[in-house]
Amino acid sequence: MARQPRLDLPGVPQHVIQRGNNRQPCFLQEQDYRFYLESLREASKQTSCRVHAYVLMTNHVHLLVTPEGAGAISHVMQRLGRRYVAYFNQAYHRTGTLWEGRFKACLIDSERYLLTCYRYIELNPVRAAMVDTPERYAWSSYHANACGVDDRLVEPHAEYLSLGSNAEERCKAYRELFLDAISDDRLDEIRSYVQKQRALGTTRFQEAIEAELDRVAAIQERGRPKKIVQP
Repeated sequence: MARQPRLDLPGVPQHVIQRGNNRQPCFLQEQDYRFYLESLREASKQTSCRVHAYVLMTNHVHLLVTPEGAGAISHVMQRLGRRYVAYFNQAYHRTGTLWEGRFKACLIDSERYLLTCYRYIELNPVRAAMVDTPERYAWSSYHANACGVDDRLVEPHAEYLSLGSNAEERCKAYRELFLDAISDDRLDEIRSYVQKQRALGTTRFQEAIEAELDRVAAIQERGRPKKIVQP
């Protein structure tokens, strides 16, 4: 059976996950993380994609990206994959694949879910018990979004910019978002939607995606459709 194309619309942010093959490490030394981030910056620039948030874990990565054109994120991941895998294989005298099949991605409703997705991504090292707080983890966008540290890869989304009238206000408001934990239900929802590659958002958002792409955008529960309460 042919694989369904991913839900993909220009200007709509996507939560992207790519895992190492058999969950094996994809980053072994500091230079690996740096090479990946620089390669991602170049690929996203070449394909007109804006990276808003990221985290590089030992054996997988999470990205929050808005493409300017259809198919742009696939082009980013293809370019990035070719360059990083070639680098990694040469550095560690290995051959073959590094990543586990195709990357996963889901569309994100900016108004309701985008900033939660920012937090979900940057809190990954905390949930994995690698650090106590997100600022203690070196390989994420938290330092740019919460502390104003210069990061040439990160481009703020309009929802992030709406947090304040200047950089100091935005960073302060963003840090305050992390004072509230993401509920278990919301964590499960984010994971399910990216795994099944649907559109995470309100019913109104999902219906708009379905009308535009003529594809199912929501996760349907067995026996009855999932009902999402409108804001």
